[in-house]
Amino acid sequence: MTSTDPAREPQTTVGCLYLVGTPIGNLEDITLRALRILKETDQIACEDTRHTQKLLTHYGIHKPLVSYHEHNELTRAPELVVAMEQGAKIALVSDAGMPLVSDPGHRLVSLCLRHRIPVIPIPGPSALLASLSASGMPSEEFLFVGFLPARSGERRRALERLRIEERTIILYEAPHRVAECVREALGILGDRQACLAREVTKLHEEFVRGKLSEISTALAQRPARGEITLIVGPPEAAEGRAQSDSAQSLAARVEELIHQAKLDRKEALKLAAKERGLTRRAAYSQIVGGRSGELRSGEEG
Repeated sequence: MTSTDPAREPQTTVGCLYLVGTPIGNLEDITLRALRILKETDQIACEDTRHTQKLLTHYGIHKPLVSYHEHNELTRAPELVVAMEQGAKIALVSDAGMPLVSDPGHRLVSLCLRHRIPVIPIPGPSALLASLSASGMPSEEFLFVGFLPARSGERRRALERLRIEERTIILYEAPHRVAECVREALGILGDRQACLAREVTKLHEEFVRGKLSEISTALAQRPARGEITLIVGPPEAAEGRAQSDSAQSLAARVEELIHQAKLDRKEALKLAAKERGLTRRAAYSQIVGGRSGELRSGEEG
C-alpha cells in the first residue's frame, strides 16, 4: 500500500490555472499555500492590477500582472490559454475572495477544461460564508443568489421567484441599492429574520440582525456603506397560514405571478400552492374545481 502526502501539489507537466482565494478585507486572511502559489506562478491574472499589487507588495511578491475582467475576458481568456499550453502556470485572483464567485473567470475555466489544461483551486476567504457563519441564520441549507438585478422591476421578479424558497437566502448588494432591496424583500418575502453584514473582516465590520422591517428602519436612519452581504432566513411556519387566509383566490394569485413575476404557469402554480401550504396537485384540483363551479353557475344563469 502506498501513502500520499496531502501537502503535495497535483503534478502537472504542462501549464495550469490556479484559482487563488485572496482576502476580502483583512490582508492577514490569506493561506500559506496561496502565498506560495503566488510566488511560484509565472503570471497573475486579476480584476484590478492596482488592487492586487497592494496585496503582493504587502507580502513582498513580485510577479507580472495582467488584467482579466468582465470587459476583456472574451479576448484575454484565449491569450492566457495559449500561454498555459506553452507551459505557463497562471494564477487567477479576484479583487476579494474566491474567483468566479460573483466575479469573472468562468469563461477562462471552461476554456482551460476544453483544452485539457489542469485547473487547481487554492481555497481562501469568502464573504458569503464568513457572513453566514456569524449571521445567526440557519446554515444547514442555504441558497446563494449573488447580486440581484439592479432595476427594481427585474429585482422584484427575482424576489417573487424566491418567495417559495425555504432555505436561508444569501445575496450581495451595492450600498446605494440595499435599502430599496430590503424594502422590496420585506414586501414580497414577508417580515423574515435577517442579517445585514457590512465590511466583513475590515475595520468597520458590522452585523445588523433582526426582522427585515427592523433592518429597513435602521438603513433609513443610517445608510449603509461598503461591501454588503444580506442573509434572509427561511419563512416562519405561521407565514404560510397567514397568506392562505388572504381573500385573493388561488387562481388570481397564479395569474398575478404570471404577469408580475414573469413566471410560466407551472412555476406560478407551484409558488402559489407553496404559499398556501398546498401540494401542486391539490392546488391544480382547486383551480379546476373553481372553474367548473363558475361554468355551472354560468349555465344555470
